[in-house]
Formats: sequence, structure tokens, C-alpha cells
Amino acid sequence: MTRSISRSAARLAAAQALYQQEMEGTATARLLHEFHDHRLGATIEGDTYAEAEISFFDDLVAGTLDRRDEIDALISERLAQGWNLERLDKPMKAILRVGETMLSIITRVWRSLFAYQIILVAEAK
Repeated sequence: MTRSISRSAARLAAAQALYQQEMEGTATARLLHEFHDHRLGATIEGDTYAEAEISFFDDLVAGTLDRRDEIDALISERLAQGWNLERLDKPMKAILRVGETMLSIITRVWRSLFAYQIILVAEAK
């Protein structure tokens, strides 16, 4: 598997993990463990998920959760007038949070590639 595919899988899984964390309040260590053991590269309901780059997945999830308040403030500042973070659905918040974390921890991201990868996460089934 190529690094590109494993990183794409990590981005998608990170957004899913953040969504789960917001819905259930799962502790970070337990959340990472669950995804490592039961989701990344697993077959679930007949769909086989790509193997994700685990260290990248961990960095995205932990980094986002560590900076969640800061990230939410950054997102809120850029919403249209009359909108607030609570108005966004939870999957969209997870995607935006992962995107902000990627921008903050990855210094060599080509903006067009980054935008393309985020669109792929948003379109994932």
C-alpha cells in the first residue's frame, strides 16, 4: 500500500474517531486503542477499510483533541455571519478540526493537495 493511501485512510479514520469522541465522550487512549484494534484496516459490515498510517492517525486525533478549544475558536472566527460552531453538524466539525490540525502539524502540505484530500474525506462513505 502506498503512503498516500495509508495517510488518506488515517485522515478519514481521524475524522471518524473525532466524531465518535464527540458523540460518546470516549477517552483519547481508549479511542485510539479501539481504532487500532477494531477499525483501521478492518472489514466492517462487508466493507474493508484501508490500512492507515497509525502514527499519523494518532497525531491527528491526539493533536486535535489537545487543541480542540483553540481549533474551535479558529473555525468559529471564519463562519458566516449568524453561524456558530453548534450549528454545524458533527461530521463537518470533525472534518474541519482534522483539517486545522493537519495545517498546524504538517509544514510541507501543498494547498491544492490538502484541499483535495479534505474533499475526499468529506465525500467518503
